[in-house]
Parts: sequence; structure tokens; C-alpha cells
Amino acid sequence: SSMAELHVRSVLVTGANRGIGLGLVKHFLQFRNPPERIFAACRDPKGEKAQELQQLASKHPSLVIIQLEVTDPTSIQAAAASVTEHLKGSGLNLLINNAGIVKWNSLDTETREEMSAVYDSNTIGPLLVSQAFLPLLKKAAQGSPTSELSCSRAAIINMSSSAGSVEEVYLWDLGQIISYRCSKAALNMLTKCQSLGYREHGILCAALHPGWVQTDMGTSSGLKPPLTMDVSVQGMLKVLCSLSEKDTGTFLNWEGKVVPW
Repeated sequence: SSMAELHVRSVLVTGANRGIGLGLVKHFLQFRNPPERIFAACRDPKGEKAQELQQLASKHPSLVIIQLEVTDPTSIQAAAASVTEHLKGSGLNLLINNAGIVKWNSLDTETREEMSAVYDSNTIGPLLVSQAFLPLLKKAAQGSPTSELSCSRAAIINMSSSAGSVEEVYLWDLGQIISYRCSKAALNMLTKCQSLGYREHGILCAALHPGWVQTDMGTSSGLKPPLTMDVSVQGMLKVLCSLSEKDTGTFLNWEGKVVPW
């Protein structure tokens, strides 16, 4: 399969207990040359919502479940320390900031509390998680035989959404979801800033729109999204394979097409 092109020794996915995060973990496990270490990070690894992840981990020694609440700096530091220990001196090739939440509020119903909570998870979370794992990403980049930017070397991939595209305002008629849209627009700017700040360290940064996918979050609108998990995840992994120097700081969808800011 074309998926085998993505050679990563280690990957960490946040929000990995369900939805797209879990889909990514499953696909990494199915690679012909799977990563030596797949870190599946989630809020409550022992909880009911992580059962499928636990079952996978019991079958696959390469899969390590990490407790990580992206809104809690102490949890983030502990997760980084744990991953560092597991990697035994090697770096982390790929960080996928996938954890995120949505609150179905309109302009009229949006509140300070809900907007803050959404920003906390969707924008500040990826910032702090990237900060905490930066030393491991730098280490992977330094240890790479190539000087070209790629996901196989070192990369931060932020799971964004066309809902946060100022030009597209994707699915506006379906829901205003103001805080979600604002948080993703801000995440896009964070991605651009990271791409500029981390380029010198050999780390590629990009934002991805997975499409409107049939997940718990995707179906919370009450409608059936058009994309299956497999189509979205396979597409995104294919995109990750192809990313190079020219793609750092870009916003792409699951088909590799540029999404307008």
C-alpha cells in the first residue's frame, strides 16, 4: 500500500481513544513497517471511553497508552517525561495534535465559559503540548540522515478544520459553532507561527482538515457526515507521506488540497 511510505520510528497522537485519533492509531498499527513506538494519548486511559484502545494495546506491544489532558500543564509535563523514558534516548518523529472539543453554540448562546473551554482544548492545548515535546522532536530532527523537512524526520501536525477557514466558513448553515470556528482559526495561526519558529530545528508543521467525518463529534450535529473514518484517515496519512519543505506552514485537507485561510 502507498501508506508504507511514511517511515516514522515514533508517533504520538492526542485524543487517541476515539474518533480520528483512534482511527490514526489503528492505521499506524496496520502499516507494513509500523512505527516502533505509537504513543496513544488520552484523558482517561483506564476509563470506559478508552476500552477499545486498551484492547489494542494488549495485542500490540508497540502501542503505549499515555495519560494526557491537554488543558492541564502538569499532565502535559508528566506525559512528556513518560514518553522520553519510553524512547530511551531517541527522539519523537511525529506529534499529531488531534484532541479537540466542540460546543454547539450560536452567536446568541456562546458564553465566556464555553468559549474559554474550547480555546483551552483546541488552541492552547496544541501550543503547550508542542512546547513540551519540542526537545524530543528536535532530537529526532538532529538524528535524521536527511536535512530535508518531512514527517519521517520530525513534524507537528495540528488537526484543524475548514470550519475555521475565514474564507470558507465550512458548513455555516449546519451550525454557527462560534467558539470552535474561532479556536481553529487561531490554531491555524499557531501552526503558521510554529512552522516559522521551528523550521531552523528541522521540524515541519502543518494544519490538516480531515473532512466532515462519521465520528461522535462529526455526528453530534444530528446529521450523517459524508466521509467514513477510513477514507479520511487513509487520505491524511497519504498527505503526511508527501509533505516536504514547501508544505511547512500550510493548511491542507485529507486529499492534499490547499484550504484557504
